Amino acid sequence: MMDRRTFLCWLTLETLATPLAAQAQERGRIPKIGVLWHAANAEEEGPLFKGVVAGFRALGYVEGRTISLEHRFPNEIPERFKRMATELVASNVDALVGAGTQAALALRDATKTIPIVFMFSPDPVGTKLVDSLSRPGGNVTGLSNFSSDLIGKRLQLVKEAIPRLSRVALLVNPDSQISLRYIEAAQAAAPALGLTMRTFEVRLLDEFQPAFDAMARASMQAVSINADGLIYQAKEMVAKLALARRMALVAYSRETFDAGALMSYGPDNVQATHRAAALVDKILKGTKPGDLPVEQPAKFELGINLSVAKTLGLTIPPSVLGRADQVIE
Repeated sequence: MMDRRTFLCWLTLETLATPLAAQAQERGRIPKIGVLWHAANAEEEGPLFKGVVAGFRALGYVEGRTISLEHRFPNEIPERFKRMATELVASNVDALVGAGTQAALALRDATKTIPIVFMFSPDPVGTKLVDSLSRPGGNVTGLSNFSSDLIGKRLQLVKEAIPRLSRVALLVNPDSQISLRYIEAAQAAAPALGLTMRTFEVRLLDEFQPAFDAMARASMQAVSINADGLIYQAKEMVAKLALARRMALVAYSRETFDAGALMSYGPDNVQATHRAAALVDKILKGTKPGDLPVEQPAKFELGINLSVAKTLGLTIPPSVLGRADQVIE
């Protein structure tokens, strides 16, 4: 027979070793996953919201029967990220998912123990979400989209598509921690391409039209957007504003491209949502998030919209068109 202290020690070790899914079932409930988005609702998140739900379904989870997904939508309001992250932590979730850097940082600040999986992070090491890509450490892991590292490639592609291009606007949200990296990367890449870069800022949806008016006054010929929750939320507005001012819009994902951009170059974000579900599944089955390497995109997609090109009076060179993964006629 073991004494009481030995028994309690054994019980604690057994509890720590038990996968989260089993712990949840032992408590008489199914695993609960909290998801912190960035837009106002599921419709605005579009294919990314559907991708997360489909990702869990593909792994055999049934919503309401074998898993519970608790969603929060902060509508890009900074204080709501913090409040909703705290709400999710307090709701006794087994794991958390953050869509974008701002959501992931809010979750990280809200808990040091509940596992967190982030999606679409441009620079998880630089923003201090993880210690390193190979060994994240702590309670956080996820998927990087390398967005800040792709700015130079996007500028190269749009310069090839529009050889006479010389003036490009960079649209950023200064409230986003990653924006400085975007600006630095763009300014570093532009001179070798013969481009002059100017930065224009937006913090709220009401600021997009004035920003585009300022771009037009500055004779900008194109505008590049990067992975940011606010800009994603306004993707349809951004496409219309750019086209109305006859500026070529360079996007960063299929979702922002489909909204009406001339071209885009970036990873498959919907596939990333499926991988996020897979990481949560591993964590529920007992793997520590700090032991799961941050996943990186294996493929980058180039999209070109010939209809937008025609409206802008552009002819895309065959050398660029031939490399496109998606072409809209």
